[in-house]
Parts: sequence; structure tokens; C-alpha cells
Amino acid sequence: QMCIRDSPMRALILILFFVLQMPKVEVLEKSEYQALVEQGYTIIDVRTPEEFEEGHIEGAQNINVKEDAFVTAIQKLSPSDTLLVYCRSGRRSLYAAQVMVSFGFQKIYDLEGGFLNWEKE
Repeated sequence: QMCIRDSPMRALILILFFVLQMPKVEVLEKSEYQALVEQGYTIIDVRTPEEFEEGHIEGAQNINVKEDAFVTAIQKLSPSDTLLVYCRSGRRSLYAAQVMVSFGFQKIYDLEGGFLNWEKE
């Protein structure tokens, strides 16, 4: 009798454990993000090609999060790589980073305030 009653609780504990173990997207302030950029990690600009053309972080590759091809493109990257993502203001990149986490990416850093923040002196 006892073991039947405690199994839902055990399932809940397991679920909580996995949720807590999930890699988190780290949102970094500009100076921390800049330090990682300088180390040469892969930078992904998730904005539209038009926005990318108007200006971007040097060395970034453009993978538009609003395109269906986004998932195909990120799956070509290595889930163990350190990846730096950004967009215009930080909203789309957080969404993109969460999608990437769901595909098993472990080390994703998002730029707080996005490219607007990057360009500010």
C-alpha cells in the first residue's frame, strides 16, 4: 500500500531534479559579454538579415530566429560549444537561447539589452 502512495511524490521529485538540472541561459552584462567575444567564441545574431546588414558585432553569424530554418541552422552547431547570442534589445535572443537549450545546448550567453546596449558608449 505504502509504495503506491509514495510513487507520485517520487515522480515529482525526479521532475524537479531534472528541471533544476536544466542548463540555464545566462544573460550577461555588456562587459562580461565583451570579454567572451574577445576570447573568440561563436557569436550568433538572431535578428533579420536587414538588421544584420545595418550593423552587427564583428565576427557574428546571422541566424534569424524568426525563420523556420533557425532550428536547422543551430543543429549544425556543436551543443558543447560556448555560444554568444544577441538581438536588438534582448527579447528575441532570450527566446532563441531557450530554444537552443531545449535542443541540448549547454553554454549559451545572451547579451543584456542586445545590440542597442552594445552600441551605447
